Amino acid sequence: AALGEWFEGGLLLALFSIGHALEGYAMGRARRAIEALGELAPATARVRREGVEAEVPVGDLRVGDTVVVRPDERIAADGVVAVGTSAVDQAPVTGESVPVDKRPVDDLDAALADAEALAPEHRVFAGTLNGSGALDVVVTKPAGETTLARVVQMVAEAETERSPTQRFTDRFEKVFVPSVLALVVGLLFAWVVVDETFAQSFYRAMAVLVAASPCALAIATPSAVLSGVARAGRSGVLVKGGGPLEALGGLTAIAFDKTGTLTEGRPRVTDVVPADGATEAELVEAVVAVERLSEHPLARAVVRDLADRTTGEVPAEDLQSVTGHGVRARLGDEAAEVGKPALFTLDGGTPVPDALLDRDRQLKADGRSTMLVRRGDRFLGVVGLMDTPRASAKAVIQKLHALGIETTIMISGDAQVVAESVARAVGIDEARGDLLPDDKVAAIQTLRRSGEVAMVGDGVNDAPAMANATVGIAMGAAGSDVALETADVALMADDLSRLPFAVGLSRTTRRIIRQNLWMSLGMVAFLVPATLFGLGIGPAVALHEGSTLVVVANALRLLAYRE
Repeated sequence: AALGEWFEGGLLLALFSIGHALEGYAMGRARRAIEALGELAPATARVRREGVEAEVPVGDLRVGDTVVVRPDERIAADGVVAVGTSAVDQAPVTGESVPVDKRPVDDLDAALADAEALAPEHRVFAGTLNGSGALDVVVTKPAGETTLARVVQMVAEAETERSPTQRFTDRFEKVFVPSVLALVVGLLFAWVVVDETFAQSFYRAMAVLVAASPCALAIATPSAVLSGVARAGRSGVLVKGGGPLEALGGLTAIAFDKTGTLTEGRPRVTDVVPADGATEAELVEAVVAVERLSEHPLARAVVRDLADRTTGEVPAEDLQSVTGHGVRARLGDEAAEVGKPALFTLDGGTPVPDALLDRDRQLKADGRSTMLVRRGDRFLGVVGLMDTPRASAKAVIQKLHALGIETTIMISGDAQVVAESVARAVGIDEARGDLLPDDKVAAIQTLRRSGEVAMVGDGVNDAPAMANATVGIAMGAAGSDVALETADVALMADDLSRLPFAVGLSRTTRRIIRQNLWMSLGMVAFLVPATLFGLGIGPAVALHEGSTLVVVANALRLLAYRE
């Protein structure tokens, strides 16, 4: 205005105001995606105290309160199902697309003493949507400490975490901005050496100042990180900041724990092989009867998987454990033995027939744990058990390879033969068994020498290996304080299929960040010489603000990311 350029002064104000308003609206959309998570939990809860139901604010809930959840209501607190059955939509917290069936715990006191150890069918989370059944839920965490509250807090905090690219742009701006200001000050005195008026020099200096302002550069990475973190959180993947989000997209290798990550985490009966002259029914009846008396995990698996295939007419009794070999019992008026081959030759007993022993060795070579069974003087056969791979594991590994992950490796404390068997079943490139926790750390460190590696585990036993990886990824982190704290990325559901989504989202985020940087730096590189050679303030502002809006709009595409 002082120069008499009233129109351009007004245009400058209008363009900057419109540009910043649109930029604020666009960034607000990304922030609202995060805030929407926090709004999922209801404001009040229906509590039963001393037999009387009352509506109370969620903040007044106490651990041990019984919350009554009616059909199609949102659950107000993390807790344990005490009464009722229903299917609960947990997508807002875990990202699971299918509702999870819930049923009461058998022992409420024991469940409340260690709620984190409960199976998913007994636990519910604040903000999830109840189905058609009514539930009584005993509160295990106050409102401010629920899984949903912690996810919202961590996602919000992730916005402030600086990614490597953000730190680079910060360093660049610390050099670039003072350099531009020095150039502008110098241009103010161009009239001294160039045949023009002070007003012309001042106008050119202001045009360069506008053109070189690194607004688009400053917002290029934060807008993409904010959108990416919000999109991940909406699908049950908690990413703790721009660092892990970018690092996920640069992985060349992923290491997996075996038990509970690639496998179900519990043994199942996979083979029932009768001996010559015996029937499957005889084998099943004997092994189930004996193992009913044992508390060993393999014994419980046998009873769980085979009990419906026997009548149980002849119960076993007088169980004796032979340490390191197996068990003995009485089955009717006959002795019964279940265990390793050496069990049957103790005290000068009859060795296992060669044909059955060969079958036992074959099962072990395939990664099975085996139980040979004898009743009286007859060998009835062998039962094989295995911690079976997750149904989704093979497809997940294929998707990861398709996304560009060069190496997948399984590191396990189990025997090498078991590790190799699971690796073959799911398509893992390499299996390493018989590893102690220190060995797992060494394996991760070796992988890091040739590229960026992630470690996928449960966030508890695998914490040292996860800490040494480029990115630590915890499975089934919903409700697990330890997993939420130790991991860089937490898959809230116990669902391995969320891993390719997280890697794909990260790769898309990195691509958008690069696009934004080239766009913002390219516009500055074009506008600065253009304004030096006469481009007016109006067009410079229009192009400058336009590039900023394009950068933000490009970042917002992440909110609509699909696999």
